[in-house]
Formats: sequence, structure tokens, C-alpha cells
Amino acid sequence: YVISTLELMVAEDYMIVYLNGATPRRRMPGFTWMKRCYQMIDRRLKKNLKMFIIVHPSWFIRTLLGLTRPFISSKFSSKIKYVHSLQELGEIIPMEYVHIPPSIMK
Repeated sequence: YVISTLELMVAEDYMIVYLNGATPRRRMPGFTWMKRCYQMIDRRLKKNLKMFIIVHPSWFIRTLLGLTRPFISSKFSSKIKYVHSLQELGEIIPMEYVHIPPSIMK
């Protein structure tokens, strides 16, 4: 769903913000799923992605992404940025463009 939506929307550069903070471990994606998703992304979408921001990264997600680095390009890896607070996110991008659910704001 996400990839098909991006293909329709992305004509220029874009960023993805992933709010990870309150996600229980059992609901996080596995290594195989992440690898499949990466392989499904069209070259144009990878090229136009300027930053993949992970807000409130857990130990699990950092480890999982560390394990995937051998399977993804170094250019793509350099686009991944960990952000530890919403204030820090606001220093990177204007917050009026980000919809943050009330549960995450708490």
C-alpha cells in the first residue's frame, strides 16, 4: 500500500518520518519483511528519498536496521536518521507538515 501510494505521489524529493516510540516489539516488522519492502521500491523512489527519519528508535529497530545494512546500498543507508525527540524532529523539518497522533505527543 505504501509503495503504490508513493509511486502516485512522488514526483520530486521527499522524506519519510517513522514514529516508532510506542510500538510494541511484537508489532514491529521483521528482517525478512523489511528486506522484501526495500527490494520492491523502484529505483526512482529510492533516488528521490532525501531522508528516512525514525523518531524514538528502539534498541530493536536500530539492531534490525544494522542487520539490514549489508543488503542495502550505502547511499540509502546514509539517508537513515535517528531522532530521539519531537523537538529534535522540529529542528529538521517544519512540524506543520507532520501529523503526529495525540498518543505519540504524550
